[in-house]
Amino acid sequence: MSDRIFGVVGLLLAIGFAISALAIEESFLSDAVGPKAFPLIIAAILGVSSAVIALRPDAEPEWPALGRLVEIAAAVVVMILYAELLPELGFVIATAFAAAYLAWRLGSGPIESVLVGVGTSVGIYVIFHLVLGLSLAKGPLGF
Repeated sequence: MSDRIFGVVGLLLAIGFAISALAIEESFLSDAVGPKAFPLIIAAILGVSSAVIALRPDAEPEWPALGRLVEIAAAVVVMILYAELLPELGFVIATAFAAAYLAWRLGSGPIESVLVGVGTSVGIYVIFHLVLGLSLAKGPLGF
């Protein structure tokens, strides 16, 4: 039943996306394809795949136990907090905390999780900010 609901929601989303794409006004300076082509292709792919899911659903899935659902909800809360705290804490600190928590919930030990969090944060900072020169959120420590 959940696959059918998912498929119908995807189909409705595809229809809405196609209607929005058809509402795009074309400029007299547009190319041969026009600005509507890409959104319509995406809507068609979403519509066809959603119809297949709705018409040929898998067997009823086994939902995780309540404890697992709470863990998933906690991971979602961590990602929302990450997005909210990124401007205040900065990229390095916020990413270190989020990555450490997620690594811990994925099965790493506490010390291993902290090392993964700090390593991920510093590694991404070095590559994106120092090597590629991209701007990342600065924290209270200036990086």
